[in-house]
Amino acid sequence: MRRVIKKISGLMFVFALIAVWAVYNYDGTATVTNASALSNQKICWGIKRAEDNKQPDLGKVNLDLIKKYDGIAMGNPEKKYIYLTFDNGYEAGYTEKILDTLKENEVPATFFITAHYLNTAGDLVERMIKEGHIVGNHTVNHKSMPEISEEKIKEEVMKLHTTVFEKYNYEMKYIRPPKGEYSERTLSITNSLGYRTLMWSFAYDDWDENKQGRTEYGKNKIISNIHPGCVMLLHATSKDNSEILGDVIKEIKKMGYEFKSIENFES
Repeated sequence: MRRVIKKISGLMFVFALIAVWAVYNYDGTATVTNASALSNQKICWGIKRAEDNKQPDLGKVNLDLIKKYDGIAMGNPEKKYIYLTFDNGYEAGYTEKILDTLKENEVPATFFITAHYLNTAGDLVERMIKEGHIVGNHTVNHKSMPEISEEKIKEEVMKLHTTVFEKYNYEMKYIRPPKGEYSERTLSITNSLGYRTLMWSFAYDDWDENKQGRTEYGKNKIISNIHPGCVMLLHATSKDNSEILGDVIKEIKKMGYEFKSIENFES
């Protein structure tokens, strides 16, 4: 596993992150990269939807780049597995209901949090961990990483990482780039910090507070676009999501799908 982090006195600190880093692959081989020499062209993650619940087109070039750094975007096309994820930039009052629904339906999920979320809803973060969900890193301030320096990226990632470890003795290892924006340079940096990038193969405009009150729209959007290996991105700030989640989970299960933890991801 690619990790260039060591534990000192129970905390995780970055070392050997200067100009050239040895990136260790899951097969034990090493790739030496110089982040400053890599492309910093901003990539905005996008999806071209397919019909009949088939896997969407994520774009070969971008998908290959994610895979190059052992990231995750979409699972095995032959397995009817769903990997449910939520972005939690702030708490809007709906996450408790979402957690209740997940518990009731025995569904695991991954929640990507910011420092603001941790500081204002720490009790919910603790509940996520206690109930077996994955807590992921969405950075301290939700800045577009291609727009900030290497040193700032490290700070944005590791400051949150360390705080979560100190509070809950929990080590985050998945990261979702804020705004879905990244570059090869940023992938290399976060990967060298011990993180796997987790993108998605389904999302919809649930994040918009001005577009709530569309529960049927939300249900139809999700059900009609579900597909094998789906990494589903929902926003916990959506009132609609909190109301439709139980029905959506039941309907997806009726379609023969199984909800899996990202820890059990199959490519």
